[in-house]
Amino acid sequence: MSESLHLVCPHCQAINRVPAERLSHAPNCGQCHQPLFTGHPVELDESTLERHIAHTDIPLLVDFWAPWCGPCKMMAPQFAQAASLLEPGLRLGKVDTEAHPAPGNRYGIRSIPTLVLFQNGREVARQAGAMGAQEIVRWVRSRVS
Repeated sequence: MSESLHLVCPHCQAINRVPAERLSHAPNCGQCHQPLFTGHPVELDESTLERHIAHTDIPLLVDFWAPWCGPCKMMAPQFAQAASLLEPGLRLGKVDTEAHPAPGNRYGIRSIPTLVLFQNGREVARQAGAMGAQEIVRWVRSRVS
């Protein structure tokens, strides 16, 4: 019997069970029928961030950023490119700390951009400062078990 993974839909937030070997076959959400992976980071707020952390069995990389932050703006296309390189083995999300300050406070974000890697419902690594797409990919791959 194959292992099933839980994935939160980036569109409707439904929790889906997907056989691990089907991750690379472009699975769709069982509820809204949208793709579970889009090749782009998912915009998250306080409740959707917590839902993804608690109910997604693949690692989650979150970019804590703000619209007024120059380095954040410079890194945004790099983070999006990293999403296309790392999915479906990893979910990438973004939290706008200006619009949603509570998650930044909860996770002790002191500078932006800050990348936080979650696995099995807990933080496993963090990195402050802007990075290029390949740097992000290397950093994540060196920390995911």
